[in-house]
Amino acid sequence: MYAIIKTGGKQYRVSPGQTLRVEKLDGDVGETVELDNVLLVGGGEGIQIGTPSVAGAAVSAEIVEQGRAKKIIVFKKKRRKGYHKKQGHRQYYTGLRITDIRAS
Repeated sequence: MYAIIKTGGKQYRVSPGQTLRVEKLDGDVGETVELDNVLLVGGGEGIQIGTPSVAGAAVSAEIVEQGRAKKIIVFKKKRRKGYHKKQGHRQYYTGLRITDIRAS
């Protein structure tokens, strides 16, 4: 069984037992999170497509880590003007392990 969920402005295809990194969610390591914005559920009995989300479907996940990604460098420059600006950014993320997918 698999599902397509939407969180943090992005869509992910998930299945039970899978681990993935999503945009930061509130919660501590070890807590369970319920993701109810499920766009599609597929499995043995066919596919349920939501309009825009599947009613009654939910994905349960366990938080396995909270952290920050590697630093990316943002460098801006205008030629011949002496303008340059260097910035760094580290995005917060939440590591999830998918435990269960429930369809309606």
